[in-house]
Amino acid sequence: MDYEVQLSRYAETSSLLRTDHGVRGWSLLVCLSSSERSCLRRVSFSHLQHHQTVNLLPRIIEAFSDAGEGLCHFYSQSHLTGSELPMMPHACGSTNQKLQVPQDPAGADRHSPAGAPPPALVAMVNTYVLVTSVKPLTSFLHDISVVTTNQEQRGRPIKLRNFLLQRLGPPTSHDALGQIKKVIGDVLLAALSTNEKQETLSRCVLCYQLLTFTLLFSGSITPVIVQVETDLTFSSLSRDTFDGQITKDLILEDTLHFLSSETQTEVRQYGGCRQTDGVCLSEDEFLLLLQFQRQMKTPSAFQLLYPSSSSSSSGPLRVSDLLIRISRYYELQRNQRYITDESEERTNQEPALSSSQDLSEGPCVDPLLRQIYSDPPLTLTPPFSPRVKEYRAEVTFDTVMVRIRPQPVSSACRVHLDEHRGPRMANYPVGLGNSRISILVTDDDGEPEPVVMTIYTVRVYRESRPSLPMFGDHVTCGFVQDCGLPVQPGRSCGLQPLIRTQSSLQTCSSGHVPGRWVVPCLSCSDNRTCDWREVAWQPDSCYHPLVDRPLLQDCLTDRKVLFIGDSTNRGMMYFLMERVNSSLEDWGKAHDTLVYRNLNGGQTLVSYSYYPQFWLEKNQRPTFRQALLQLIDRSRPLVNSNLTVLVVGGVQWLNTNHLRTVREVLNRESLSDVLVLVKSLGMGFHLPVDGIRSLSLKEVQDLYRENQNIITAAKHHGYEVIDTFSITMGRYKEFLQGRCACHFHEVEKFWSSGLSDDTTSTANTTGTGPELGSQSVVPDTDQEAWPKTSSYHVRGPVNQVYSEILLSRLCSKTRN
Repeated sequence: MDYEVQLSRYAETSSLLRTDHGVRGWSLLVCLSSSERSCLRRVSFSHLQHHQTVNLLPRIIEAFSDAGEGLCHFYSQSHLTGSELPMMPHACGSTNQKLQVPQDPAGADRHSPAGAPPPALVAMVNTYVLVTSVKPLTSFLHDISVVTTNQEQRGRPIKLRNFLLQRLGPPTSHDALGQIKKVIGDVLLAALSTNEKQETLSRCVLCYQLLTFTLLFSGSITPVIVQVETDLTFSSLSRDTFDGQITKDLILEDTLHFLSSETQTEVRQYGGCRQTDGVCLSEDEFLLLLQFQRQMKTPSAFQLLYPSSSSSSSGPLRVSDLLIRISRYYELQRNQRYITDESEERTNQEPALSSSQDLSEGPCVDPLLRQIYSDPPLTLTPPFSPRVKEYRAEVTFDTVMVRIRPQPVSSACRVHLDEHRGPRMANYPVGLGNSRISILVTDDDGEPEPVVMTIYTVRVYRESRPSLPMFGDHVTCGFVQDCGLPVQPGRSCGLQPLIRTQSSLQTCSSGHVPGRWVVPCLSCSDNRTCDWREVAWQPDSCYHPLVDRPLLQDCLTDRKVLFIGDSTNRGMMYFLMERVNSSLEDWGKAHDTLVYRNLNGGQTLVSYSYYPQFWLEKNQRPTFRQALLQLIDRSRPLVNSNLTVLVVGGVQWLNTNHLRTVREVLNRESLSDVLVLVKSLGMGFHLPVDGIRSLSLKEVQDLYRENQNIITAAKHHGYEVIDTFSITMGRYKEFLQGRCACHFHEVEKFWSSGLSDDTTSTANTTGTGPELGSQSVVPDTDQEAWPKTSSYHVRGPVNQVYSEILLSRLCSKTRN
C-alpha cells in the first residue's frame, strides 16, 4: 500500500513516536497484541492529528477487559445483569474455559424431508467486528467467520452468509444474520454506555479496533455471546493448515484497504459550522461522516453492523441520525442496482440472500499467489510479491522439514505442489544443499485435467552442520545415535568422550563390525565446537582398509557385480563405478534393469535391477524372485565363484524371507558359490511427509531389531553384510534430496578436471588407520584419468563411508 514501514518492539523505543519528532511523523500505527499496553502508555490519543490512525480504541479495550474471573469490565461498572443482554457476563479476557458446542437436538443432523422447516442451528461461530467510532458508534462485520459444529473436530473458515444459507435456507438465513448484527450491536452499545466521560480525553477520529465475538447457537437463530476478545483470535483453527494465519492476514489486509484514508483533501474544503440541515458539525464529526460515506460506497468484505439502516431516533437531529441517513441511501441504491443488474459487483451491504445465488467461484482469471505460508517461516529472497515467480531461501542445518501452503489471490484458482494433481499443502523434507519446490496455480474449472496458468519456484538451501575448524588442542568425541531420535533407548546419545586404544590396528573381518562416528571437538558437551569436516566412521576394534584405484581395478578384473534394490542400493553402485573408472560417464534414476559393460577397460560388468517397484499396483509388481531371475538372465554368462558378486538391499523393504529367496534362486541357477553382500536397512521415512508412510519412534526402534535379525540371517547363509543402519542412525539428519529422507547420496554434474570437495583426500588415505573419513578416498596418482569434459560425480559423505566398506569387503581376499 506504499507505506514506509518501521518496526519497533515497544512503542517507547520507536523513534517516530518520540516527542522530538513531533506528532506528524507517522500516518498509521499498528500495535500488535504483544505491544498493546506499550502503545496505550505511549500514545496520546487526545493529541493525534486528523491524518493519524491507530488500531486501538482505549474505551473498547477497557470495556471488554477482564475485571476478574472473566467478568467483563463494563458489567462491573453498570447495573446490568446477565439476563438483560444476550451475553454471558464472564466472557471477557483469558477465561481459559473450553467452549463446547452443545449436542444437536434430536434429528437436527439428519436430512429433512422436502417442505419441512430447516433443522435447528447448533454451532459455535467466531465473527470479526471492526469498530471505527465509539461516539457515535459505527461498526462493521467481516464476511469471514470461523464455524465449529459437533460434526467437525476443528473450526473452519467460511463466509458467514454462505454458512447460514447452507444451514437455514434463504429466508431464515437473512433473519439469522439480522439477529447476529442486533446481538453484537446491543452489546457494543451497552459496553460503551459506561464511562462516557473518557470520550473527550481520548478522541481519535480515524482510530479503530478489531474484536472477535464468539457466538453460540443452541437451536435458535438468536445467538448468545460467550466470549469477546479485543484482538483477532483463531484458536479453533488448526495451526498445521495455516488457516488461522491465512484468515487473519486476509482480515487485516481487508481492514487496511477499507480504512485507507482519502478524506484529508476533502476535509480542507470544510470551513466550519454552517448549520447545514440543522446540525452544527465539528471538524471531527465532518471527517467521520466523510469516512463513513466513503466506506459505505466502496466494495469490500465488510458489511454495516451499526448503526442499522432500520434504526430510528427522536428529538433533535444528531450526527448518528446523519449516519443512518447515509446508510439508508446506499442500501436503497444497492437494492435498486441489484434488481436491475444482478451481475454487477455488490458493495459491503448485500441485499437478502436468495437460493439462486451461485456459491461457486467460476474460472481462474487472476492466476497469482497472495502469499506463500511456511512453517518454519521461510525468509524469501526477493521478498514475496505476487508477480515475482522465482525465490530463494536458506534454512539452518536443524531445519529438516518445511510445511508449505501457497494461497491464491482468487479463490477460483487452485494451487498444486510439484505436479498437476499435487496437494495444495505439504510437508517437504529439506535435504542438505539445494531443494526445489514448484507451486502450480491452475484452473480446475470444468476441465478433466487442471490447466497450469502460473508456476512459482522456491529454491531452498539447507546449510551443513555448523563446524568449528580445529587449530589447537582438542578432544576426540564419539557418538552412536542422535538424541533427537534415540533408536536404542538403552544406549547413550549425542557426543561422548572417546578413549583411543591401540587394539584397532587389525583389519575388520566383516562389514557389520559395531562402530561409532568420531569427531574432534573442543568439548564433547557442545557439538557446535566440533570440526564436522573431520567426522569419520570408526569400528570399535578394527579398521576397514581403503582400496586404492589400481588395487580396485585389479580386484574387479573379470568380475561381474549385480545390484538389486532401491535407489540407496543404486547409489552404492554408481559410487563403485566412479571409483573404478575414475569418472562416471553415464547416470540416470533408473527404475528398471541396467547393464554396464564398459567399466575397467571393459574387464568388469555391473548390472542393476530396481526393486521393489512400489509405483505399480500390488498385483502388477514383479516379485523379488522374478526381479532377481531377470537380473541374473540379463547379466549372463555368470561363473559360480566369487568372480560373480550379488549386492542386495535397500532402505527398509528387505527382510529375512528375501535372503531365503536369494539362497533358493542361486542354488537353482547353480550359482551357490557366488559372493553375496547384503546392504542392511537404513534410516528414512522418519518425517511426517504427505503421501508416503511415516514411521513413529517405536517403529524406528523396531527397525533396528529387524536389522539385527537380517544380519543374523545373512551370517547364517554365509553372506557378507554392510550394516548401513548403524552408520546412518547417528547422522539421520544429513539426508540429501528426496521425500523419504533416506538418500545419503546424490549425483551431480561434474565439470572440473580435478577432484571435487567431497573427494578431498585426508590424512587417512594410506589404508592403515582405524577411521574411515567421510571425505576420505584414495588420491589418484594419474590425474589425467579425470575427465576434462562433463561427467557425473556421486556426492554424499555418509554414502561414501558405507560404499568404501563395500569395496573393502569386495577386495578383502585374493580372488580364486
